[in-house]
Amino acid sequence: MDFCSLVWVVIVLYFSICLAIMCLADSDILTFIYSYYGKTPAEAFDDKVVWVTGASSGIGEGMAKELAKCNAKIVLTARRQDELERVKLDCLQLNKKLKSEDILVIPMDMTDYSSHQKAFDRVIDHFGRLDVLISNAGRSQRASWVDIELEVDKNLFDLNVFSLLNLNRIVLRYFLDNNKGQLAVTSSVAGKIGAPFSGSYTGSKFALHGYFESLRSEIGNKVPITMLCPGPVFSGFLKEAFTEKTGDKFGQEVQATDRRMTAERCAHLSLVAIANRLDEAWTALFPVILILYFFMYQPFLATKLMKFLSQSGLAMKLRDSRQTMRDQGST
Repeated sequence: MDFCSLVWVVIVLYFSICLAIMCLADSDILTFIYSYYGKTPAEAFDDKVVWVTGASSGIGEGMAKELAKCNAKIVLTARRQDELERVKLDCLQLNKKLKSEDILVIPMDMTDYSSHQKAFDRVIDHFGRLDVLISNAGRSQRASWVDIELEVDKNLFDLNVFSLLNLNRIVLRYFLDNNKGQLAVTSSVAGKIGAPFSGSYTGSKFALHGYFESLRSEIGNKVPITMLCPGPVFSGFLKEAFTEKTGDKFGQEVQATDRRMTAERCAHLSLVAIANRLDEAWTALFPVILILYFFMYQPFLATKLMKFLSQSGLAMKLRDSRQTMRDQGST
C-alpha cells in the first residue's frame, strides 16, 4: 500500500469512527472520549466546594446527587426549600461519609438580584471557599412565536439570562482575585439550534453562549468555562414551562413513552465535561447529536432540512420526542 492510499484509509477510518460515535453515543465525540479516558468526577470533585443552582429537580438534582457520590461539599440553591431539603437528605443517604454541614441549603429566587451577594457570602462563611459554580437555574417554554407577549420574553430572559449573569459576575470576581475556580452553565441544544415553539427560551439560551463565549475571549484560561447543552431529558420542566401568556404555565407532564435521557445520565456526562474542563458538551439521545453536528458544519443544508421538518410536522416531534404541541392542541 502506497502512502496516499494509507492516508485515505486513515481518513475514511477516522470519519467512520466519528460517524459511529455520533449515531451511537449519547454525547458529542469529545465528551464521549473523556467519559472513558478522561478525569472522572470522583477525581475532580473530591473535597471541592460546588454550588449548584436550580438544584431542586431535574438535571440540577441529578448533579447534586452525583457530586455527593464524589465526596464533594455542595451548595444547593432553588426557590423551594422543602425540595432542597429532600435533595440534601437523598445526598446524605447516597454517601454516608458526608455530614449534614457538608451540604448547605440556600433557598433563593434567582430573579431577586439583591439576594445573590448575600447567598455568596453565606457560602464563603460556611465553607471558607468556593471551587465551582454550576448555573443550572432556568425554565423552558412552549409557545407559538407570533403569539408570545413581550412581557414573557422579558421574564424568561430575566430568569434564564440576567439572573445567571449577575450571580456569575459576583463569583467570577472572587475566582479572579483568588486565581482559582471554574464556571459551568447549563444551556441547551436550543442554544445551538432554533427550537420550534420555544422562541423566548431559544433566544435566552443563544444569549448565554454569546455572553460566556465573550467572557472566555476576555479571560482565556484564568477561569475555565463549560457550556452544557442537554437535549430532551426526563424531568418536570414541562409543567413549569412558560407559554405565550404572562404568568401562564404549560402545566403538562413529561410522558414515560418519550425518548429522553435520564436526568442522572445527563448529570453524569455534564460533570465529566466540567471535570475535564471542556469548553462545551452536548448530551442527548440519537438522532439529536448527529443533527447538531449537521447544523454546526453544514448550516445551509441544515436550514433546508429544518424547513422540511417544520412543514412535515416532524420538528416538534424531535423537539420533545413526541408531537406535544400538535397532539395535545397547543399552538
